[in-house]
Amino acid sequence: MQFEGKRALVTGGARGIGAAIATRLGSNGAKVVIADLDIDKGKETAARIGNGAIAVQLDVTSPESWQAAKKEVDAAFGGLDILVNNAGIAGRSAPTWELSFEEWKQVIDIDLTGVFLGCQTFITGMIDQGYGRIVNIASIAGKEGNPNAVPYSAAKSGVIGLTKAIAKEVATKGVLVNAITPAVIATEILAQVSEEHISYMTSRIPMGRVGQPEEVAALAA
Repeated sequence: MQFEGKRALVTGGARGIGAAIATRLGSNGAKVVIADLDIDKGKETAARIGNGAIAVQLDVTSPESWQAAKKEVDAAFGGLDILVNNAGIAGRSAPTWELSFEEWKQVIDIDLTGVFLGCQTFITGMIDQGYGRIVNIASIAGKEGNPNAVPYSAAKSGVIGLTKAIAKEVATKGVLVNAITPAVIATEILAQVSEEHISYMTSRIPMGRVGQPEEVAALAA
């Protein structure tokens, strides 16, 4: 199988796009770590995947939580080969002048800082072993900029820039870093988005429909 013997961690892996990616990795032979704030749902997803999959509780905004997760991963699998930074939130649909600083900061902390911390936590181990694959889930909003979604658009644009910069830092070290920029995908995160905003996004998609998590998973793995 394609990922036989590889060790993979997926943030936000308990549900949605993360669960679809984790499932695809597991079905292709990888030992999967579901890293999620919702540890109970994470354990359910890990049990469904099987093949030795485990779940760890992770707050992607906390450096200490990342270090604790790394210790669990090292104890279980002895290191990591594949990191998928998927965890994220959309935030409230509202124009810039109606947003609070706290709303801005929450989206930036989860969607951008969380990706930075994940890369920083595991990339040195990948460099040392001469192999690593990092996939960061960005968004078309990071390329186009979606109205009434300024924090999300800014965070995902940051993820794209971060991905390009880190990829250049490790290009000769056996570590590949890439980003995927989906449009609107049918996950629970849509509950955070207004119907008007969903209609706006789908109107810009040539196929005229919402994507499925499994379609993103096929790009990641």
